[in-house]
Amino acid sequence: MIKTSTGNFFEDFRLGQTIRHATPRTMTAGDAALYLGLFGSRFAVQSSGVFASAIGYRDAPLDDLLVFHVVFGKTVPDISLNAVANLGYAGCQFPAPVFVGDTLTATSEVIGLKENSNRKTGIVYVRTRGAKQDGTIVLDYVRWVMVRKRNESAPAPADHVPQLPTAVGIKLLGSACPPIDAKAYDFELAGSPHRFDDYQVGEKIDHIDGITVEEAEHQIATRLYQNNARIHFDQFSAAQGRFGRRLIYGGHVISLARSLSFNGLANAFHIAAINGGRHVAPLFAGGTVFAWSKVLAKSELPGRADVGALRMRTIATKDQPCADFPGKTGDDYDPAVLLDLDYWVLIPR
Repeated sequence: MIKTSTGNFFEDFRLGQTIRHATPRTMTAGDAALYLGLFGSRFAVQSSGVFASAIGYRDAPLDDLLVFHVVFGKTVPDISLNAVANLGYAGCQFPAPVFVGDTLTATSEVIGLKENSNRKTGIVYVRTRGAKQDGTIVLDYVRWVMVRKRNESAPAPADHVPQLPTAVGIKLLGSACPPIDAKAYDFELAGSPHRFDDYQVGEKIDHIDGITVEEAEHQIATRLYQNNARIHFDQFSAAQGRFGRRLIYGGHVISLARSLSFNGLANAFHIAAINGGRHVAPLFAGGTVFAWSKVLAKSELPGRADVGALRMRTIATKDQPCADFPGKTGDDYDPAVLLDLDYWVLIPR
């Protein structure tokens, strides 16, 4: 009996298939500290238990993206170990907060399959849910990934491309955020005086700072999530591939962009949802990441006067500051663009 696994290839997936992913993970203060050390995020609610408790949380919640990456990492051995590229995300919700001591598990359902015309690869669509020990769902998202075929001549399942939401509805935002005591929210300690009403639709914000990615950092970060994709670690194999070197996990760029966005969005303390995202280009160690954001929409939350929702589009670039807001010209992205992320954040009113 073969006791090792080479991961699933495109022809191994079946529409409606449910995969219960291995390795439950109990989150610790060490995880939070290491994540902070790798990305330098400064949002006060996730940094200080005292600050978080004062405004209504029972303790400092874990960073939303740390939760995302840990759940995502559990799916890699089953979904994307043989991936060529992770293509995008949709309908990502954070329905409940996660705290130190919570244990996370993940389950995925295959909701779409489409073989590519070259017959060497296919696109797999999955809906993944992360839950904590009492069954509470803390993360629910769709992603699609291009996966190699084991055998190019192997028959492929019939194409089925699911319809995906363009945005997460307002009614689905805010459940992970308790009622906030605005009087206890210390804007000086949070790092900015700007509230919900200070942002305008169409406004652009250059986050100014840049972060250079080191080889060891991105590998430590990806190991933190127990993401075992070979392309991030195995230089022997990567040297024989298209890029000739290890590729930085796309989620690393998302976390860097989020960290950079503090300069301009310091009070946007909670990512309530990710509407969609695209990894436009690869990033390698030695590259410096910059970012800028645009306010796409604003919305009050039903029944809540404490926080409002800003729909943001954040663009991350490689080796190019963003004073001139590089993005798309027609259908084409500026060559420096790495990431195009559309998401909702909550901010005090």
